[in-house]
Amino acid sequence: MLSTAFAPGSPNWLDLTSPDTAASVAFYRTVFGWSFSSAGPEAGGYGLFQQDGRTVAALGPFSDENARAGWTIYFCTHDADRTTELVEAAGGKVRFAPFTVFTSGRMAGYTDPVGADFAVWQPHDTAGLDAVTEPGTFCWAECYSVDAEAAKAFYRAVFSWQEQDVPLGEVMYTVLTPAGGGTEDALGGLMQLGPEHTAAGTASHWLPYFEVVDVDAAVALAERLGATVRVPATDVHGVGRLAQLVDPHGAVLAVITSTVQGG
Repeated sequence: MLSTAFAPGSPNWLDLTSPDTAASVAFYRTVFGWSFSSAGPEAGGYGLFQQDGRTVAALGPFSDENARAGWTIYFCTHDADRTTELVEAAGGKVRFAPFTVFTSGRMAGYTDPVGADFAVWQPHDTAGLDAVTEPGTFCWAECYSVDAEAAKAFYRAVFSWQEQDVPLGEVMYTVLTPAGGGTEDALGGLMQLGPEHTAAGTASHWLPYFEVVDVDAAVALAERLGATVRVPATDVHGVGRLAQLVDPHGAVLAVITSTVQGG
């Protein structure tokens, strides 16, 4: 599960891009109980989602007319410039080159060779999120890929992730763990998109999971606020009860009531 002891290659930041940040604040405040704190006029509308005064995610407006609403997962790196070199060498694309964010750290954004966007955060003053795995916070990162084997090879080259393939119904699910980590350090998973998904136009993407006390209640509340259900609430043995949603502006996320919760 995720923790705030951010090892290289583990998720350490998460932000949402929205065409209407005020509406997104209202939606996530109601669903997860978050508050929002602006990072100031110099941050261009960027700000922090918080729970009990702790940062649990961030939010920013569209940076250009071609932007789409969506969540971006950031992975910890000690050297964003070196990670950029590894991404390019492994066949990925640089969406935005490394740059410094005040005294907080450095960030860069990429697209893997089969189309999934992600980013990295190199900590300086800000190590990353203040809380994870608790109810109302980010708890798991999942990659759906049009070519799972190519994606695994890419992320292995960039982050040196360890992999464990486990059967999940009729498909294979790859559990990802930072280099040198144990089972309890698993950060997320990766799986192949089925032909029915690709035929419907679903592209490779990363999906953030948020822990909730009651999945069914969270889904019902989100629907009342304008979200749509992508995957209905489902029980997964040994994992928990989970569902996937599309928020009112098109950003995809998942909610889960884990069998074993962090805290």
